[in-house]
Amino acid sequence: MKPSLHEALQIDMKQINREIENIVKYDKDVPRTSVLARSVLQLIRSGGKRLRPMLVIAGSRFGSAMPGRRQLQLAAAAEFIHAASLIHDDIIDRSDLRRGTPSLHTQTGVAKAVHIGNYMSARVVELLSVYTSDHDRFVHDLSSLATAQLCIGEYTQLDHTYDYDLSLTQYLEKTRCKTAQLMATCLRVGALSADAQPETAGRLYRFGESLGMAFQIEDDILDFTATAESLGKPAGSDLRRGQVTLPVLYALTDPVLAPHIRAIQADSSEEQLEYVLQGIRSGDALAQSEQMRRHYLQEAEEAAEPLRGHPAYEQLEVLQCYFGGKTA
Repeated sequence: MKPSLHEALQIDMKQINREIENIVKYDKDVPRTSVLARSVLQLIRSGGKRLRPMLVIAGSRFGSAMPGRRQLQLAAAAEFIHAASLIHDDIIDRSDLRRGTPSLHTQTGVAKAVHIGNYMSARVVELLSVYTSDHDRFVHDLSSLATAQLCIGEYTQLDHTYDYDLSLTQYLEKTRCKTAQLMATCLRVGALSADAQPETAGRLYRFGESLGMAFQIEDDILDFTATAESLGKPAGSDLRRGQVTLPVLYALTDPVLAPHIRAIQADSSEEQLEYVLQGIRSGDALAQSEQMRRHYLQEAEEAAEPLRGHPAYEQLEVLQCYFGGKTA
């Protein structure tokens, strides 16, 4: 049986999960029995890959200092940032399910969910200032992602709902803001927090950014190819919500299918949606998207190559195997 990613990276997920929950449990301003505390803990405990915290820990192994509590705190902060973005994502996308269970806003109402997401984003910025000293300017990269870049990505996504004139460049930039930059920053921050050389941290950032692009493209492809059970939401959900993903962009070049795609709006029938879904599945769009994913995986491999002699290089090989860049 293939080991999970955290097992392959030899990361203790119990420690990370405990640190994430401690952010809420030991927040003196938030009563443990409050809707806010219970909602955040429920969201955290609902699952998830914990990919971003693992990237922080993996990055820290490229430093000269022994990773410890500080890296666990930074890992927890990264997951907090990601979890907050998911709350806002679900509201923007009008998604009623998250990992197969009701989304937070369907349980608390939209107004409360917005404030819960805002609390998580704001609290993590405050915590990052406590976790670090004045000379640790690199940690502010996480703060800026919590307060700016993710919001820009979310706004761009909202602004281009049902926008079938979205360009490939715009799609890639949105993906970089919403997904790739946080993953890249996690590796870089982890490395610099353990006193890694700036050049090493820079290579890890480039590796993580390319890996993040491939990760999001794979997610876009799975929306058309995976089952509702494995996705935790109906297949084709992105298309239904007007998210113009990479497969849709490629499918729009098909003169026969394009008019049917452009006709998809919020009030489209299931028959219209199913016709387009089947058209995308049977055409070249998914293969073209997979080719783009492979391009970014190759970029990640090239970014990692100069680090081959480092004792922690195996961490990058594990990540490449996990994302399908290499065969183990």
